[in-house]
Parts: sequence; structure tokens; C-alpha cells
Amino acid sequence: MISSPLIEKLIESLKCLPGVGSKSAQRMTLHLLERDRVAAKALSVALSQAADQVGNCTFCRILTEESICGICANPRRDKGSICVVESPADVYAIEHTGSYRGLYFVLMGHLSPIDGIGPAQLGLETLLARVMEENIAEVIIACNPTVEGDATSYYISEQLRETKAILSRIAHGVPVGGELEYVDGGTLTHAFAGRRPIEVEDNE
Repeated sequence: MISSPLIEKLIESLKCLPGVGSKSAQRMTLHLLERDRVAAKALSVALSQAADQVGNCTFCRILTEESICGICANPRRDKGSICVVESPADVYAIEHTGSYRGLYFVLMGHLSPIDGIGPAQLGLETLLARVMEENIAEVIIACNPTVEGDATSYYISEQLRETKAILSRIAHGVPVGGELEYVDGGTLTHAFAGRRPIEVEDNE
């Protein structure tokens, strides 16, 4: 047990990060305190400002400190297509490839009744309204190829089936069970280029 409550508190705080256990948190803490107090203070300020000021874009729900993010406000983006993703990290991954020039809609998760995440939490009513009001020509569903992602994709396609938009889903190259933020840029580029229409069954 370390005799410093402040050091213990910092270590515990860093453990909230994904993939960071006790050893990693301890290593980060000691590095900042031993070798780089300036970086530690800069990190503290930046984190505090981001936590206080960053919210969600009114249109696409990506994280931003502005009411409308830079992508949605960019007049050079293709306003006729929307790519639906699960998280802001997916947007960053797709943007890094430079292969897509349309707009986005960030679900901030996937359907998970056990966790209390339903259509309302994912903003699907907002998505439907955007597609109808903005006369969107194509909706590209780029949910992760997991069980939850597939269920979410199916639900979205069912909700959008009566709209005029073409529904498609990114295709080959993305491994089943994987997550977009960990897929390399070349694979994502091919997945977008090879996207395929979604066939929605008519239950009537």
C-alpha cells in the first residue's frame, strides 16, 4: 500500500480508462509525477475543459464543443448521404481513410435491452426525421459486425424501409465480431467501396 492518498487516488482514477489496469495506471501516475509535471498539469487542464465543454452535435451527435460539428457545417460534404456508426471513434476511423465525404449519425452505442439501451437512447427518431426531412438519398449502416451490431442494423433498416433512401451496409473486409475503430484504413476503404444494398423483407 502506497502511503500517499493522492497517488492512490490518481492511480484509481486512471483505471477507468479502457485497457488500463493497476500496473499501467501506476506506471502512468509515476511517470507524470517523476518526470513530467508540466504535462501532468496540461493534461489536467485539458481534461477538465473537455469534460465541461464538450457535448453532442445537434445533427449527428458526435462529440464537439460546438452546437454543430465541423463535418456537418462543412458545405463541401455530400448532404445526400448519412453513414450510421456506433461511436465517435468509428467516425475518426472512417475519416482517416478519406474515402467517404458524406455526413454521419452517431448512435453512441447499440441496442442492448439488458443494459437499458433502446431506440430512444440511440436517437433513432432523430435519425428517421433527418432522413425524411433532408431528403437523404442513401443511408450507409456501418454498425460493428457483432451480434449487437447486426441486431441494431436490422432494426434501423426496418425503421427506414418506408423512406425513399437507399439502404446499404459496408461490405467485405471487416472481420465478423470486430470493431471499426480497430480496422485498418485500407480495409475500411474497400468496405465502403463494396457496400451492398440491404434487402428488407416485406412482412405484409
